[in-house]
Amino acid sequence: MVPRGGIRRKIWAVYVLQMAAISLATILGVYGAATVLEDVLIKRALTGEAAFYWQRWQRNHDAPVPDTNNMTGYLLAPGDDPAVVPAPLRGLAPGYHRVQHGGRFELVQVSDGPPGRLLLVFNQEQVGRLAFLFGFVPLILVLLIIYITTWLTYRASRRALSPVIALAKVVREWDPKHPDLAALDPRHLSRDPDGEVEVLARALHSHASRIEEFVERERNFTRDASHELRSPLTVIKIAADVLLEEDVSPFAQRALQRIRRSARDMEAMLETFLLLARESDTGLPQEEFVVNDAVREEVERARPLLEGKPVTLERDERARFALRAPPRVFAAMIGNLIRNACLYTESGRVCVRIGADSISVVDSGIGMSADEIARTHQPYFRAGRSASAGHGVGLSIVRRLSERFGWPVEIRSEVGAGTVARIDFPQRLPAPPPAS
Repeated sequence: MVPRGGIRRKIWAVYVLQMAAISLATILGVYGAATVLEDVLIKRALTGEAAFYWQRWQRNHDAPVPDTNNMTGYLLAPGDDPAVVPAPLRGLAPGYHRVQHGGRFELVQVSDGPPGRLLLVFNQEQVGRLAFLFGFVPLILVLLIIYITTWLTYRASRRALSPVIALAKVVREWDPKHPDLAALDPRHLSRDPDGEVEVLARALHSHASRIEEFVERERNFTRDASHELRSPLTVIKIAADVLLEEDVSPFAQRALQRIRRSARDMEAMLETFLLLARESDTGLPQEEFVVNDAVREEVERARPLLEGKPVTLERDERARFALRAPPRVFAAMIGNLIRNACLYTESGRVCVRIGADSISVVDSGIGMSADEIARTHQPYFRAGRSASAGHGVGLSIVRRLSERFGWPVEIRSEVGAGTVARIDFPQRLPAPPPAS
């Protein structure tokens, strides 16, 4: 998810980097031009002035040395007093020199000729002022133009992306459970949305309409299924209980017991499926309850599954703690683990162990291989060795509820030795002591 203002910050960062790169390139270009101006043009000018003076001297030995506003010349003939030359210029060898004279830096070109040594001194401060006037002033103007153009481009880009940013904000804040289709209307996103944004907004509006219809169908299904399926199950259970009180044959009693167990299993499965059918846990009441009491109820509810089997169902309460969560979700998870253990255990025992922050269901059933454990998240998967009448959805349901409510599930098993399914509860609460 792109954070609010993230696109704008990225665009601004790109333009800042662009301005910095252009500014650096412009400054380096002007600096290079100043260097060329000093090292090439000025030195060539001094060399030309010196050559021109020697030509003039050949024609007229009394020709004066150059003396202009920016350049001063000195001719030091053999035997002359060195004092005729300023002290910083004395002793300079032929070539180019940069010296400080009179509080300013000057470029000196020294050359030898028939009458003596010629020193041409060029005022570099004047060159610096010229470089500033013809280099840095245009540089400042160019940079101002670049900055203004870049800023205008950035503003134009923001205006162009404003509909997209507005659309992204609406989509990010849109709640499928309480859809507001008018929020995706292109007219509400920008005063002047372009064609692409309008097409995207209309597509999202159509998609949101389908989501709204899907959510409505889900609500209708869960409401209708909860009412229409529970009612006949209640009738079946009551009818089976009433008939069991009558004087019926042993065969009929066994059949009624199976009907009652199947009705209870179907009721528990229906309850679990309705929980999973919800888009989220919204609407499920959060209550604080003691897990020991809830486990005790699920154990008693599962005992009829072991009728006729040499299997004992036990509780091992090593600790006592509470949770603040939907009790129906907890009952569905623990109930599915206990029923799954009872269905896949033909002899031995099933033990529900309550630890300090976890609940484990240990059985001595057929067990599972590592590959079968990895496939327990698949709906309707059953171990190939099982002769049980289970539907293969118990562990899949437990894993799905575990992921939704943050209760990690760990399953360890060994073929022929049994299975241990453990649920951890990180947000456990202290439980009140049991009533005496």
